[in-house]
Amino acid sequence: MITDRETIMAIVDNDCLTNSDAGILLEGDGFFRFQKAVELYQRGRIARIVFSGNIVDKDYGSFPYEEVSPYILKAGVPECDLIHEDVSTNTREQAVQVVKMAMEKGWKKLALIASHEHQYRAYLTFLREVLDTKSGIILYNAPVRNLNWFIDSGWGIRFERLSDEFDRIEKYSAMGHLATAQEVVEYQKWKESLLV
Repeated sequence: MITDRETIMAIVDNDCLTNSDAGILLEGDGFFRFQKAVELYQRGRIARIVFSGNIVDKDYGSFPYEEVSPYILKAGVPECDLIHEDVSTNTREQAVQVVKMAMEKGWKKLALIASHEHQYRAYLTFLREVLDTKSGIILYNAPVRNLNWFIDSGWGIRFERLSDEFDRIEKYSAMGHLATAQEVVEYQKWKESLLV
């Protein structure tokens, strides 16, 4: 029998990404995430990039949109396809603001882009909002890969942050802020049934 944690990790790590209305680039982890968003945009997997977050805490890897966006634009993403969601200050607020934006704009498919150690909690948080709003949004995982686990990025070692992420998953799950493993399974079954 596999655990809830193993179930979540298996589904998040092996999601079936298809072309999406937007790539949600979660603010944080310095300059390590934007390349994945640009790559997905250039491959035609996402129609636009939403930079989500308005936190400035460089000691924690939170660089402002004004410092990250020039790199995205220089990589060839036109300004009209780069949106800044500038209200949120944490992952839960990012989920609320992005799902609200998607519903207002009629976006049905979103690719969630975070660093590999943060992707689990981010997905559970966004999925909770998708389910609670009954938005019908199809949420895909597109975690950044090939990041070092044991080199200090300036705001911590990823392997140590992974443990912190699972501590937060337990904490926020107890508060009802995250989707459950069973909800992840049922949602994934529904999502995959749309591909048939």
